[in-house]
Amino acid sequence: MTRTSMAILGHEADARDAVAETIAAVWRELPRLRDVGAFEAWSQRILVHQCRRTLRRRGRVRVREVGVEAAAAVAAAPASGQPDELARRQVLERAFERLDADDRALLVLHHLDGRSLADIAAVLEIPVGTAKSRLHHARQALERALAREDR
Repeated sequence: MTRTSMAILGHEADARDAVAETIAAVWRELPRLRDVGAFEAWSQRILVHQCRRTLRRRGRVRVREVGVEAAAAVAAAPASGQPDELARRQVLERAFERLDADDRALLVLHHLDGRSLADIAAVLEIPVGTAKSRLHHARQALERALAREDR
């Protein structure tokens, strides 16, 4: 849950808050769960909705946390001006931040969590075809954001 929320939100404190809120909601709503076999998809759906609420609440305000490893990598990076792994990662992070919550959630669930389209459809409560279409559009949005970053 933490990895998924961190990938969607990009902010450690918000991600931890989203996980805590999700766990509380899962505990509160557990008596209403009809199919125990659907627990994982059900809890992931609650997490994704919580991340969306957090992003809406956050609005346009963006605060970036820089971890100790990232700061050390910047300090140790060569000053040659050649694109390195850290620079590419920062470009990808900035492009990812431009995406809306729905696109972020789809990309995280599929590419980071390795979920199938059927699993994503179950988590988001949408048909598989819709999940496939939305994932395609999310990838295109990321490509456009990356193109804007390259300018």
